[in-house]
Amino acid sequence: MGKARIMFNMTVKEIVEGLEQTRTVILPVGIVEQHGYHLPVSVDIHNAVQIAERTSEASGCFVAPAVHYNFSGGMLPGTINISPQVFSLVLMDICQSLVLQGFKNIIILLGHGGTESCAAARDAAEQFQRLRPEMAGVNVCLVPFWELSPTYMESIANKDYHAGLYETSMMLYWKPELVKMDQAELDAPEVLSMMRENPDAYAMKMKNVDNRFVVPRLVQDSRIKVGVMGDYRGANADLGRKIAQECVDGLVELIGQLEGSKANG
Repeated sequence: MGKARIMFNMTVKEIVEGLEQTRTVILPVGIVEQHGYHLPVSVDIHNAVQIAERTSEASGCFVAPAVHYNFSGGMLPGTINISPQVFSLVLMDICQSLVLQGFKNIIILLGHGGTESCAAARDAAEQFQRLRPEMAGVNVCLVPFWELSPTYMESIANKDYHAGLYETSMMLYWKPELVKMDQAELDAPEVLSMMRENPDAYAMKMKNVDNRFVVPRLVQDSRIKVGVMGDYRGANADLGRKIAQECVDGLVELIGQLEGSKANG
């Protein structure tokens, strides 16, 4: 894969030699989560890994093995949740191992955009650096991949989120064999509208006692059967390729800034 340094496939010797060339590593973070009837539960893993590997080809940085498990909050079949606190601690431990190996620039590349997950990842990135004097020369970056792509960011304005046009297009680009457009379905119109208006609306708040001190129990809206939060119609590989290139370009630019900093001299 050109200059790509994919740690999953490398030996100790190859990693040691690579560290003489670069101290930058991308940690792809995905999730095992339902993505409707037309996409696999591995979508967010593929998105993070594919962008990271293409960035490695372009820059020579390392790519650490991906984090597969995360917190979704969803309950449809195929989704595997670990608590946000555990997810955060896992990221902190991985970062610790990477720093001990000699990495100076750690880019946590988020492939999943859930509210709780993003908050837990940010907590990990912040808390890992606290009370550690050895972190003075280390950069920890938290990068939601979609923020690198102006094209993907249009999804927010268009209220196209989970398993919609943009994610489907990306999967058609790098894993078309896993896309089943002939099986694509949407939830009932009122449910789809609710989730596109507020992606967190899938979780209903329940209280046994109506009092402001009672912490509500969150349960998934039982009307949700498919879980798509967008409109996949019109998805195509060319759009996915455009998004991917924008993400790679953004990461290469970030890596250039990190490796050019005095802290990595």
